[in-house]
Amino acid sequence: MRWIAIGMTLVAASVGVARASGDGDPMLAKVGSEKFQQYCTSCHGPTGVGDGPAASALRTQPADLTHIAARRGGTFPDAEIARFIDGRFDMPSHGSREMPIWGEKLGEPVVEGASHDEIVRGKLLALIEYLKTIQKP
Repeated sequence: MRWIAIGMTLVAASVGVARASGDGDPMLAKVGSEKFQQYCTSCHGPTGVGDGPAASALRTQPADLTHIAARRGGTFPDAEIARFIDGRFDMPSHGSREMPIWGEKLGEPVVEGASHDEIVRGKLLALIEYLKTIQKP
């Protein structure tokens, strides 16, 4: 299981390279796609438009994740989205939170040699890289 910790370190390193060059990281986006399918599709749907099977049972309709950048003038706000997905930080401007606090869940299981926060950051980076690939104008 030690390879997971090394893999998350590589994920974090590769996202730094991807952002420095201005290009996305296809491998990181693939990992993010897998995490999206695992954690997000029940509410946000398989394409991220908010039409997952659990969406109708929620008080607040899940966001359409394909227009995050469009709603922000064409810029994808990495840190803002990471913080919102994580959910361990107070975001009063978003009102009450129906979405799970993924920062608690994404760190499980913590493997030898890796901290909870390292695992969470790696998975968040992968999810964000994937979300960038589904953005529509």
